[in-house]
Parts: sequence; C-alpha cells; structure tokens
Amino acid sequence: MTTDVEKHRELLGALKSAQGKNDGSFEQAVTAAFEHAFEHLERLNNHVSSGGPDGEDRHLKPGESATLR
Repeated sequence: MTTDVEKHRELLGALKSAQGKNDGSFEQAVTAAFEHAFEHLERLNNHVSSGGPDGEDRHLKPGESATLR
C-alpha cells in the first residue's frame, strides 16, 4: 500500500503528463485526484464529527469554537 505522499506524487505526475493531451487522460487524472481529495475529506469528517447516523452536528464541547469543529 502506498503512503499518501507517494499517492500525491503519483496523482500530480499523472496530471502533469496528461496536460494538453486530447485523449481523455487529463480528465481521468483530474477525476482520480478529486476522488483522493474526497477520501481525505471523508476521513477528516469521520475524525472530527461524532454526529449521529443522520449526519447531524454534534453538540459543541465547553469552550469549543464552532468554526474549528
């Protein structure tokens, strides 16, 4: 399994090498990059959100800022 750094290099390399080509490879590279970004966002959301199964926001902890939730 590759590390995130290796995956990021792979995704950036695919974007750079596909740039300017008219064979659909750039669109595929962009899609792969966004899918990976969404994976990161999902992991981040799962880490910081402890809402219920319907996705509601959890109550703020004492002293916790809503903007840093």
